[in-house]
Amino acid sequence: MKNRTNQTAAMLRSKMADFKQFGITLLCVGSFFYLGTILPSGGKTLMDTYAYMGATIMFLGVSILFFRLSNKYKKTLADMDDQDFIQ
Repeated sequence: MKNRTNQTAAMLRSKMADFKQFGITLLCVGSFFYLGTILPSGGKTLMDTYAYMGATIMFLGVSILFFRLSNKYKKTLADMDDQDFIQ
């Protein structure tokens, strides 16, 4: 039983780190799209600006989702550690 718990904890730890890295990556990509929106350029149309803002919102929204998933796995790991400590 202890081995199964260790495998589950390792899997959750891995998922937590992966989702955090995905969130950071998407946050960076979203900020680059935002920079594309606010920096002036001669050939940029209104449609380009809307596309950049849409991409910014999408990437930042998915980034928030991944950070929440990472926190969920972190809380699950903390609960598992608390239960192991009690037993």
